[in-house]
Amino acid sequence: MTAPVFVVERMPTGPEFVLEGPEGRHAVSVKRLQPGEDVVLTDGLGHWAEGVVRAAEGKDRLTVAVDSTHEEPEPAPRITVVQALPKGDRGELAVETMTETGVDAIVPWQAARCITQWKGERGAKALTKWRSTAREAGKQSRRVRFPEVAEAMTTKQVAALLAGADLAGVLHEDRDHDSSTLATAELPATGTIVLVVGPEGGVSPQELAAFAEAGARPYRLGRSVLRTSTAGTAATALLLGRTGRWG
Repeated sequence: MTAPVFVVERMPTGPEFVLEGPEGRHAVSVKRLQPGEDVVLTDGLGHWAEGVVRAAEGKDRLTVAVDSTHEEPEPAPRITVVQALPKGDRGELAVETMTETGVDAIVPWQAARCITQWKGERGAKALTKWRSTAREAGKQSRRVRFPEVAEAMTTKQVAALLAGADLAGVLHEDRDHDSSTLATAELPATGTIVLVVGPEGGVSPQELAAFAEAGARPYRLGRSVLRTSTAGTAATALLLGRTGRWG
């Protein structure tokens, strides 16, 4: 097995590092790590250190002998999924699976046909859940560069994001719509790819028009229609394979 990943606020600067707090508690009391076992420490921003457990003390203190430090380069092309807000806990499911797959950024979108509404304190709590889910899924999948989860955007803000992308697309399920498959789209070697995943009720004609004006084309994934909570994961996997980031 690969070494477990733990998140630190600051990267080690010396030969020894003490992991404390919630991460230390998880390492000592949950994972029950013992001296001699390998670990990875990361800030979730691409910096990481390999180390070996030197000692486990109490319930939440792990001393790690640091072997080496590294920096993972920025991914190219960078993949962002604009995710319309799904019903119930399917939002966290989408964030979790997209993170495990390898997405670089997730943008919550309050689409016109979204049943779920992020307003006030409820919206703040939901965003916190998405970000916590991305962090935990990043650790579980042994990532050292976690996806960014942005503040929720309006359709106008999403259109501006699409306008600045090297490839902008909207995943569209209408077979009669003038759309091509994402599997045959011409992809940039660098820069950014931004894909929009609509809500359960679909992307409205007005939203499609706004995104088209911003330069986004409609794309299909295949013959079957995926749920909003799984479409982003499937699209991310397809793009990672086609761009060579999975290889």
